[in-house]
Amino acid sequence: MTRGKKIYRFLWKCAGVFFGLSLCFVLLFRFFPVYVTPLMLIRAGEQLVTGKKLQLQHTWVSIEAISKNLSLAVICSEDQNFMDHFGFDFKAIERSLDAAQKGTKRLRGASTISQQTAKNVFLWPGRSWVRKGLEVYFTVLIEIAWSKERILEVYLNSIEMGNGIYGAEAASQHYFKKNAKNLSKTQAAALAAVLPNPREYRAHPPSRYIRSRIDWIVGQMRHFRPLERK
Repeated sequence: MTRGKKIYRFLWKCAGVFFGLSLCFVLLFRFFPVYVTPLMLIRAGEQLVTGKKLQLQHTWVSIEAISKNLSLAVICSEDQNFMDHFGFDFKAIERSLDAAQKGTKRLRGASTISQQTAKNVFLWPGRSWVRKGLEVYFTVLIEIAWSKERILEVYLNSIEMGNGIYGAEAASQHYFKKNAKNLSKTQAAALAAVLPNPREYRAHPPSRYIRSRIDWIVGQMRHFRPLERK
């Protein structure tokens, strides 16, 4: 066997192992809680390296233990077509590309809840083409293997909501001293409002900018009912 064929065979084996392992993890997390993610470990490592106090607040709860106000708030804030698309909002992507070509500020919203969930659970933060390609791969896998409710449940439990704060329950306890199940509309909107930059923004007390986002999200929640579509 020539050297080229050996390399080719080795690469195919690596691809097969990667596909098998990734599929196993996707199927596993379809049924079992995600107690830790790569981002949590990376942030913890950054804290230790920089000499900061280690902070990692995370408590997994079922979606039944999370207020529907928060589910609706994050959909209104992050991905209003969540219940209808297959992981990718191509209209939002097109708008973002058009804005980039015109030299205007990049529009938010091109990254869906499904994409963010795939990134949070299986990958690392970054903007490389390799990571983006893997994000597409895992997004397709979870859209096939998980229900929309499961994607939302994992998202709400794994999303970064502050410095060392991950998931709805930890964020609710940290900012409002209550269980995630008891969040009001305004409190849920406040948590959703910080998602663009959770390490810089605070849900409570909110800055003037976060207050304006809260008001916009609450307004969207009054008129939008995506959770009733499917």
